[in-house]
Amino acid sequence: MQTTDRSSPKTVLITGCSSGIGRAAAHRFAQAGWQVVATMRDPNQAGDLAGLPKVLVHALDVTDQGSIKAAVDATLSRFGRLDVVINNAGFGLFGPFEPASDAVIERQFATNVFGVFNVTRAVLPTLRAQGAGVIVNIASVGGLTTLPFNSLYHSAKYAVVGFTEALNHELADFGVRAKFVAPGGVATDFAGRSLSVTFADDSHPYAANVAKAMAAWGSRRGGYSSPEQTAEVIFTAATDGTRQVRYVAGADAEALLAMRAGTDDAGYLDRMRQAFGLGGQITA
Repeated sequence: MQTTDRSSPKTVLITGCSSGIGRAAAHRFAQAGWQVVATMRDPNQAGDLAGLPKVLVHALDVTDQGSIKAAVDATLSRFGRLDVVINNAGFGLFGPFEPASDAVIERQFATNVFGVFNVTRAVLPTLRAQGAGVIVNIASVGGLTTLPFNSLYHSAKYAVVGFTEALNHELADFGVRAKFVAPGGVATDFAGRSLSVTFADDSHPYAANVAKAMAAWGSRRGGYSSPEQTAEVIFTAATDGTRQVRYVAGADAEALLAMRAGTDDAGYLDRMRQAFGLGGQITA
């Protein structure tokens, strides 16, 4: 079994650090004295991360196996160890399923699901060999319950939740833990440059209801958590040393899940429709 020097600073590799949660997580670990590998598709977007001590900025595209291998190799070459991996890279996809093109569906799963698979597979030999490590996958409250016009995003995040919990069984005997963090709304540009839609224009049959839902989304942004608050939950998941697998981040996520747990299926669906301006009971 490969051994690591437990007295030296620990190392974390984080994907999707160009902005938002990933960047905040990189800062949080760096502040705690960790060696941080802050990865992103374009390292020119690193900003102040590039100047921090013990931070290695490296290119990593979760859809490119060669890119992933290069980042992992650079991590081990620079720091000689890997203790925590945070699969954060992803993008939102909003809109009805029917008009979604094959291309946008494939992109959603290539990044949000297969990207997690790709990075996880690349780091497992190292974590298994050293007999320790934590993989933290950034899922979403949308991997635990659903909201209108997010069917493809939900399906991807539900996949991440199921994958993580089941993977935890597989890795337990090797001393490796798999966990997921499920944020609610986060005040980042995730709903801006990181958000795609499933429709090209307003000619689809769902346009009126999509407009209502988008207006409702806009009114809800005031209750979102900050990236730093979410990063704190990620840091806890990576470092608390417990067997806990699920970490919910954000008061809005906690409230939504509490409502879901206390309501039957029909009641929950009706309340969500009303909350997003879609009227009352489902008629079909």
